Amino acid sequence: MEDPFIRHIELLGYEKRFYPSQHYVYMFLVKWNDLSEKLVYRRFTEIYEFHKALKEMFPIESGDINMEKRIIPHLPAPKWFDGQRSTQNRQGTLAEYCYALVNLPHKISRCLHVVNFFKVRPDDMNPVTDSQIKKPEVFLLPKDAKKTSSDITGPIVLQTYRAIADYEKSSKSEMALQAGDMVDVVEKNENGWWFCQLRNKRGWVPAAYLEPLDGPDESEEQEPNYAGEQYIVQKSYTAVEEDELSLKEGDIIEVIHKLLDGWWVIRKDEATGYYPSMYLQKAGEANTFVKSELRNRSAPPRRSTIRNAKSIHKQSRKRISQETYRRNSRKYIQNRRNTKDNLQNKANVIIEKNEHEEDKPKAQPAVPPRPSKDLILNRCTESTRRKIL
Repeated sequence: MEDPFIRHIELLGYEKRFYPSQHYVYMFLVKWNDLSEKLVYRRFTEIYEFHKALKEMFPIESGDINMEKRIIPHLPAPKWFDGQRSTQNRQGTLAEYCYALVNLPHKISRCLHVVNFFKVRPDDMNPVTDSQIKKPEVFLLPKDAKKTSSDITGPIVLQTYRAIADYEKSSKSEMALQAGDMVDVVEKNENGWWFCQLRNKRGWVPAAYLEPLDGPDESEEQEPNYAGEQYIVQKSYTAVEEDELSLKEGDIIEVIHKLLDGWWVIRKDEATGYYPSMYLQKAGEANTFVKSELRNRSAPPRRSTIRNAKSIHKQSRKRISQETYRRNSRKYIQNRRNTKDNLQNKANVIIEKNEHEEDKPKAQPAVPPRPSKDLILNRCTESTRRKIL
């Protein structure tokens, strides 16, 4: 008889349970090779422990020896306080992880570790409950959010970055780094603080201390937008470096280049310079508690201020000089003014032309000559001919 193996795993949603204490479990529909379908419930902490054990069983495929040979998908570590929002937001990641897991080589996807983890347990058939406690609340994944095997092209892959210098953390929520450390980036925040994990450690790290493995250029960085997006300064900042700008709370500026290290190039009138993105808010956007909390933190360090930075790339990062920013900004502002002036001049010409045409006397239509008597007799009707006889 053929050994059991899993054909497909589908994430259905999650449950909020209240016994023995409030917690969340994910619901999986597991389809087996004997065509049976079983419903199982797993906590995310269990899934993550299963994932770590799987990596230890297959160190080559997990990239522990060589990152280029990694085929086992990444899975972000549990957060310190897993709530309903994080449970809900993690569903897409888990769905892709399960799809990738089942499609790994058979020595991994059909190993006993995988098979036993997704087998039905007694508490899957009869979850432990208490009649005096509230019944579990079920949150099903929306139909349009469910991904079939044809919808998912591959596993979710966390990007691996390398630390270019030592970093000492300044708060409990941060993570210290040593030059050469390889970290998986779980979340890239536009404020320049990235949430990373390194083995059993996790925390916020300044993006300025990290570089991608494939090259020094950040492909995610947008090109400069000299048209500019209007932002409002939410917290004052005094420039420390020569290429930074000092602004006060309430100032209205234009962002022309959003950089991943959290220091954006902005334009105030015709002056350009760097400013911490975490102290800016897009015009017309409602204020949020999260952004208020972020603004209470200090700005991340800039790449140009890091000492003893050692890159593994021979080619240095491409940087745009402040002179280029200023020159292109001046050109854009001047072109915008010229365009505005040209439109205004054209409008004035049209108005003047219309007014000039209105002043001219309008031509009167010519009065046709009266037809002769013979013409009327030859061409007109009988009633008209009678009138001239």
